[in-house]
Amino acid sequence: MSKLIPVTILTGFLGSGKTTLLKRILTEQHGMKIAVIENEFGEENIDNEILVQDGREQIVQMSNGCICCTIRGDLVQALSDLITQRDEGKFDFDRVVIETTGVANPGPVAQTFFMDEEIAARYLLDAVITLVDAKHGNLQLDKQEEAQRQVGFADAIFITKSDLVPEAEVADLRHRLLHMNPRAPIRTANFGETPIDTIFDLRGFNLNEKLEIDPDFLRAEAHEHDEHDEHDHDHDHGHVHDEHCGHDHDDHGHGHGVHDHHHHHHHTDHIASFVFRSDKPFHYGKLEEFLSGILSVYGEKLLRYKGVLYMEGVDRKVVFQGVHQLMGSDIGAKWEDETPGTKMVFIGVDLPRDAILKGLAACLA
Repeated sequence: MSKLIPVTILTGFLGSGKTTLLKRILTEQHGMKIAVIENEFGEENIDNEILVQDGREQIVQMSNGCICCTIRGDLVQALSDLITQRDEGKFDFDRVVIETTGVANPGPVAQTFFMDEEIAARYLLDAVITLVDAKHGNLQLDKQEEAQRQVGFADAIFITKSDLVPEAEVADLRHRLLHMNPRAPIRTANFGETPIDTIFDLRGFNLNEKLEIDPDFLRAEAHEHDEHDEHDHDHDHGHVHDEHCGHDHDDHGHGHGVHDHHHHHHHTDHIASFVFRSDKPFHYGKLEEFLSGILSVYGEKLLRYKGVLYMEGVDRKVVFQGVHQLMGSDIGAKWEDETPGTKMVFIGVDLPRDAILKGLAACLA
């Protein structure tokens, strides 16, 4: 069986620059053979600008060797048609980019690659890339839960058009995105210059031991735990990152002061993230029971979750991650030179943060 074809899901609100990026992929001489699948529901489809096609022909070969496929119907069908044409030698491509429409939730698209056996046998979901427009991003996040979901799902986030707004605004947007999703690197991007390799082969859906959580997020979070007892956290919106605005931070040691001026945003985002850490091992049975309970109750609200776990009686790392109710785990490398410990990140819609953290702590051996 031939090697699995990596797929990148490109998402972002209208005007965030997806079209610019797609044009670049379809026309630039980057030497890659990429099939771009474009959902034709957005206001900004690219074919009328750069593709000339005769009504019925759905797949068009571009001058740089890429192909563009405009779909109005079923994604599974489009992916399977592409494979058939590739197997028959009509088209050649070695990766796929799927552009979701501006208002789409990337969750169901991502789930396709796990739930449809025919698709899973030929394609490998690599990453969800989310573009956020610096000028309108905050407003879109305030108004549209889909925009928040796109951020929560992302394996990498690009803030576009940052040259159009003051630096402080970009910093504020970055801080907000960070609290919604601390595991996706956030870059500001002028797509004329973004290296193509920051978009491909990110392996966001692979079970691996890389769990990078932005240090700014961990610092701010540690800070919140210091003050945890003074505050009632049962907000109905599950956003717990504003409570220390305006407090005097001098007694908390250094390392925080630099970030404090970013904490004055007051967006009540439904999508937020939190991290569980412990240097005690988990009891396998208790953890399994707790996680399956969480998934059955909050599966739809859990966008992405990932962790490297320290399990009692196991001398290796256990890696787990999931999308909604679909969870996978695997045994990783031995705990060699590092002190064993668990680190898990959860990203979701109105999750009961405190209950989940307490529940996880109760599963420790």
